[in-house]
Amino acid sequence: MQPFSYAKVFSQAAAIATIKQDKNAEFIAGGTDLLGLMKDGVQVANTLIDINSLPLGNIEFQIHGIRIGAICRLSDVAFHPQIQECYPVITQALLQSASPQLRNVATVGGNLLQRVRCGYFRDPVFPCNKRTPGRGCAAITGYNRMHAIFGASEHCIAVHPSDLAVALTVLDAVICIQSAEKIRRISIHDFYLLPGETPQTETLLQPGELIVAIEIPDFAYKSHYLKVRDRASYEFALVSVAIALQIEQNIIKSARIAFGGVAPKPWRVWEVEEFLKEKVINTATFTAAGELAIKEAKPQTHNEFKIELVKRVLIRGLSTSCAG
Repeated sequence: MQPFSYAKVFSQAAAIATIKQDKNAEFIAGGTDLLGLMKDGVQVANTLIDINSLPLGNIEFQIHGIRIGAICRLSDVAFHPQIQECYPVITQALLQSASPQLRNVATVGGNLLQRVRCGYFRDPVFPCNKRTPGRGCAAITGYNRMHAIFGASEHCIAVHPSDLAVALTVLDAVICIQSAEKIRRISIHDFYLLPGETPQTETLLQPGELIVAIEIPDFAYKSHYLKVRDRASYEFALVSVAIALQIEQNIIKSARIAFGGVAPKPWRVWEVEEFLKEKVINTATFTAAGELAIKEAKPQTHNEFKIELVKRVLIRGLSTSCAG
């Protein structure tokens, strides 16, 4: 384990001022991802800035939605009675994330910022453009069963690992970010970046900025989160889907759909959503939506099975959502 300094802060201003003094400093709350990266020699941090004492642990229901503090623990969010009632897709996604022990420690902000679970990224022996831009992507010619079939580039094919981020994508969540100068509010659709030619840049978060909260607007949809993985316990998605529907008299009036486990960011399928508007709820509709969802898929050597899995997950998710 590399040596590092530890600093505990008690205000957002102090946290931001401390991190600006050292470009290799990192915020830490739960640390469930960061400490592992440091132990593996993948990420360097000269100073860890403990933000657990900041007033960012509240869940507040407001006039037009909900605000979740960035250091809320995943378990507290998952079991919050009003979230279970009004935003069940969040609870479903979180209860299929990690393990109960990790959910008791991990935070909302940390979960959204966790790094990719690509084995080549997490082993410094292999070349990786995320760690060292220009060195190449070992996953492209390696074992890439867990990797992307959408949104990848010749520089990176890793997928984003967060279940929560997929659920928040269909909720049109906004990420609130504070710097020394201002607070920025960024749609989750814009927050995550595709790898393109700069895979080392994963989000719009800038040095010296701190995620302080997630804001979610009012939600009047039926929702469901479905995750397919290699085992039922702690495991990342092969394919997952978050679905939100407005239904009237057996007609889909509006749909929101995002996939996980298939792209470098939560993969919103806008064309499928448009197709589903005013469609009758039946197997033919769901099957056509599944075919449309995989139209742009570009599989790797070992993950072509994800194409069929995307279709099946969407059909099952739509069926469950409409029946519930």
